[in-house]
Amino acid sequence: MDIGDGDLVRRARSGDAGAFRLLVERHRPMARARAVRLAAHRDDADDIVQEAFLQAFVALGQLRDPDRFGAWLAGIVRNVHRAAARRAPLLLLGDWPEELHPASAQGVPSADDLDRAQALRSAVADLPAGQRQAVELYYYADRPVGQIAASPGAAKASLHKARRHLRAHLTAHRPDLIPAPSRRTSMTTVRIARAEPRLDQRLDGSTAIRHVLVVLADEPGHRAMGLWLRSHEGRDLLRVLHRPARGTEPPGPAADPPAGEIPARGTGPEDLAARLLSAAGSAVTGVDIDELGPDVLAAHIGVTGPAGTGQVTARLGSGLALAAATGAPVRVADALMSRLAIPVSGDDLLGPFVSQTPDRPGGRRSQPQNLAFSDGLDGWMIGGGFQAEVTGAHRRDYAAAAAGGVATLAAAVPRPYSDAFIGQAVLADDYRGATVTFSGEVRAENVADQAGLCLHVAGGNRGGRQGGHAESPIITGSSDWTRLTVTARVPDDADHIRFDFTLMGPGQVELRNVELTRAG
Repeated sequence: MDIGDGDLVRRARSGDAGAFRLLVERHRPMARARAVRLAAHRDDADDIVQEAFLQAFVALGQLRDPDRFGAWLAGIVRNVHRAAARRAPLLLLGDWPEELHPASAQGVPSADDLDRAQALRSAVADLPAGQRQAVELYYYADRPVGQIAASPGAAKASLHKARRHLRAHLTAHRPDLIPAPSRRTSMTTVRIARAEPRLDQRLDGSTAIRHVLVVLADEPGHRAMGLWLRSHEGRDLLRVLHRPARGTEPPGPAADPPAGEIPARGTGPEDLAARLLSAAGSAVTGVDIDELGPDVLAAHIGVTGPAGTGQVTARLGSGLALAAATGAPVRVADALMSRLAIPVSGDDLLGPFVSQTPDRPGGRRSQPQNLAFSDGLDGWMIGGGFQAEVTGAHRRDYAAAAAGGVATLAAAVPRPYSDAFIGQAVLADDYRGATVTFSGEVRAENVADQAGLCLHVAGGNRGGRQGGHAESPIITGSSDWTRLTVTARVPDDADHIRFDFTLMGPGQVELRNVELTRAG
């Protein structure tokens, strides 16, 4: 049966993890298409989508009209893109719950749920007078049981009867508001074995952190799992694990992070969070890593304090950094470990994962190279969302090669993750103030989604000042050789130009007779 967005949102609010997973599956194509249109670089789109779904999950209780989840998510995608463009910091505890009281053992919705939903208000109003008074005083006024009735025993009895009546009423009239049965997820305890920055060489000759490779090791099982955190997300963890001085450092990364890239230890949001928790008499009990939906990973941070216990959902990097800062245990869902972990032996935990990280051509370049594909793909980089996915499980979903003057980009699996591109980047020095045209002949075979040429003009190595983005007409299905052209204006303050040939989804595309020309 096709369940509407509104019902899925209500079920997700009540703790049904499967409901939110369905929302991710349903709306991921829309979210990614929107992110691709907004992002300065196509391979940043998946990062935006990951963050958008995480923010949606955390703020699900703030959605006033559950039936408009799709439009609400689209707005979050736009806001995440804007925050990334401004390089605005994201607060780890921005959505800290007002109350940490857990749901009762009987599974009755919490006081927050009762207060938000008019349906639950009606259910409470339908209770007998004594039971209704007990619920209002206990859940709404936060009175202790000793102040609710003549004795604590009488108060507990009234609350017990009220919970039974509420469950019966909701089961009959609004079964979607009944929390899903507890589905205890089996977890494996791991340690943060390594955190290693993986570097890219910029066009100006400098280097920048592209990913932070984090290795989580399950020593009893002799297994390890790699996570490729984007640079902005992995820096917090590097900061915590950063060696204070050579010869006195604790176990951590094999080498100090590049100078100037990582702020000093003790200055990050995870350190502030740890101090705030300590000042409030609270503590982190553990960090659990699991999926919110297909390929959308998050860290669930367990917290205990004077108000009780609770859980805060955060980005992977924030959760791991907080675990490292506080010494809290880290656990990974067994299903994830079984799917992603590989057998390891000895001390070389990085080696098997480093080999999965492809090198990209770098160095100062003012003119394009190898446009005739005379030397295979030499001079071209291969990238896209399939290489940026955090678990690394999709790095072989696409394949690229070149022979006889023709470059081929093809899906290697029936349902590849995200997209892939073959591209180059050049300095904008010789093109400023002019119009640039990227063109080539394209042939498509069984392209299920879309393919085409893209041209990006940006200022700054990460595209912080976007000068322009243009795409050729979209190719889908199968077609013979067709010449595509895409044009963009290069502003006077542009830093670099990137041109690429993109495939999204199943199929195969070929490219030949490529040209990058300057006019004006």
